[in-house]
Formats: sequence, structure tokens, C-alpha cells
Amino acid sequence: MTTVTSAVVFEDAERMHVAALDRMAAGDIRDAAEKAWCAAKRATDALVLARTGQLPPKSPDTTKTLQSMAAADPSYRGLRASYFARQVSLHGNCFYTGWCEPIEDIELLIRETADFIRDARRLAET
Repeated sequence: MTTVTSAVVFEDAERMHVAALDRMAAGDIRDAAEKAWCAAKRATDALVLARTGQLPPKSPDTTKTLQSMAAADPSYRGLRASYFARQVSLHGNCFYTGWCEPIEDIELLIRETADFIRDARRLAET
């Protein structure tokens, strides 16, 4: 049985973010948005794994655990807000419905996913 570590999951998040930046540079904003959302979700999975010892099996589990962590400890609240901004704007609106406006805001969320990953990693290490 292979044990997945939070470091491996964080590396996956970083790879997804690079892919998002590549797709954005190629002009495919919808795919870039989904890849950036995936990067944020994977970084959150890594944080949950580091804190609980369990990798969330499904997206709702990731969300619920982050909610619980933020309720119990204020240091997680900024990440929670950033997570939901990406979930709604990148995953829900841009990828699923095609509403990627204002484009400057979507591109900023995609680029700043690097900050999200860094913040999740910092929280995992404290």
C-alpha cells in the first residue's frame, strides 16, 4: 500500500497551477480557471491530510473539513475565504457556466493561486 504524503499532494497542486498558467497564456481561460481551482482544492487536500492524517475522499469532505478548521481556529479563515472565492468564480462560474467576467479578476485569481498554495503549505507546517 502506498502512503500519500501532504508534500506529494502539495507538489500535485503546484503542477496543476503551472498547467493553469500555461492554459491562460494559451488563451483558454475556462480550462485555466478549472486547473487553478483544482490546484487550490489539492492544496487544501494536502492541508487537511497534514492536519488530520486523512486525505479527503471527495470535494465536499475537503470543504467541510476546511469549514471546521476555520471555525475552530481563526488562522484558517483567510484561506477559507480564498477557497470559496476560487470555488465560485473559477470552478462554478467560469468553468461550468462560461461566465469569466471580469476577465482581469479571473486572471488574478488564477495567478494568485500560487499564494493560496503557499498559504496552505504554511498552515500545514505550523
